[in-house]
Amino acid sequence: MKCTFTALLVMLLTGSVQAAEYMQKTPFQLSRAFSPGVVTSGGMTVWVAGQTATEDGEGRNIANNFEAQVKQVMAQIDGVLKRAGGSLDNVVSMTVFIKEPRYGDKFVEMRKDFFRGGNYPGSALITVTNFARPGIEIEIQAVGVIGDSCSNDNPCSAEGKAKAAQQK
Repeated sequence: MKCTFTALLVMLLTGSVQAAEYMQKTPFQLSRAFSPGVVTSGGMTVWVAGQTATEDGEGRNIANNFEAQVKQVMAQIDGVLKRAGGSLDNVVSMTVFIKEPRYGDKFVEMRKDFFRGGNYPGSALITVTNFARPGIEIEIQAVGVIGDSCSNDNPCSAEGKAKAAQQK
């Protein structure tokens, strides 16, 4: 409990928001903007319900507009996590549903802009036939961990500890 409180205090005072330890990525995983695994220990887990949007934050119609929906859905995920004390930087896993396979590469390119320093969440990208409401092009369900004790600087995984030992 004391470690979690200390980690949260350090995060708030330093502005550090790295959520977890992101495992080493292959060139393919980097190109697709996802991590093979994200290691956490402690912290608060936030399970974000599937997010969709047919209107942007200003109330404008974005039905059938894939790029606008990606931006709005990511803003909604960020908003849910901010309400819990975190942000998109705390996302460790996401399941992404898209209606059109042709949007897959576009989504990957856009996702790179939302996650800094290559700290991409573990992810699945799934094509579906349709969504619950007309005009929806994407739905994202996410998991965030806020105040975690693991990081790339403080690894918890065997892989991370071995890499740190080699660097000493």
